Amino acid sequence: MGTYSENLYYFFLEHKNNENRLAMESYMRNKFTFLGIKSPDRAQLLKDFLKLYGDPPNLICVKEIWDFNEREFQYIALALLDRQYKKAEVERIDFYEKLVIEKSWWDTVDTLACRLISFHFLNYPDLINEYANKWVSSENMWLNRVAILFQMKFKGKTDQERLFTYCQKLSKSNEFFIQKAIGWALREYAYINDTAVENFILTTDLAPLSKREGLKNIDKIRRK
Repeated sequence: MGTYSENLYYFFLEHKNNENRLAMESYMRNKFTFLGIKSPDRAQLLKDFLKLYGDPPNLICVKEIWDFNEREFQYIALALLDRQYKKAEVERIDFYEKLVIEKSWWDTVDTLACRLISFHFLNYPDLINEYANKWVSSENMWLNRVAILFQMKFKGKTDQERLFTYCQKLSKSNEFFIQKAIGWALREYAYINDTAVENFILTTDLAPLSKREGLKNIDKIRRK
């Protein structure tokens, strides 16, 4: 009997699908290798595995899964962490931060930002100033993106001043993923305060992409 992570690796390896693999790798710009297991199948396989082995015993084990080459294992590691977010210890924020800057691309970073880190900051709001202020000033683009997106689960608890300040601070970025994140965050916050979002976009020198994305749903919101 191998370790938990080894058992998981070989369990999923048995379901490798080369027909799917090439298309999945192409979709992700060939930045990662894949087993070729599509999302619904991966979710069912993980459910089956958990029935046999239960949850991972510790974060070291989750990190071992994350470190496997095929991209599905990063998704699986995040799914395992998502099962634990309500009882995550305060120090887990450092683990999340580490994952943001390893094997970084929008697929894993957005799950971390919009779910795991968002929920963690709702559980431990005293962490926000230290970490979010550090991330928005970081030279790492993906940490910048997290700083913009982490309030996605906050809804009415969104700190409007922080959101607008961070968007303005990163508004000169030429990075597509930052411009897109600014627009996405503003678009979502428009469901809470469409007038404030519209005023901010019209009075702030944002990239055209950010403006388009931020204003996209305002008319629809006002027709409701």
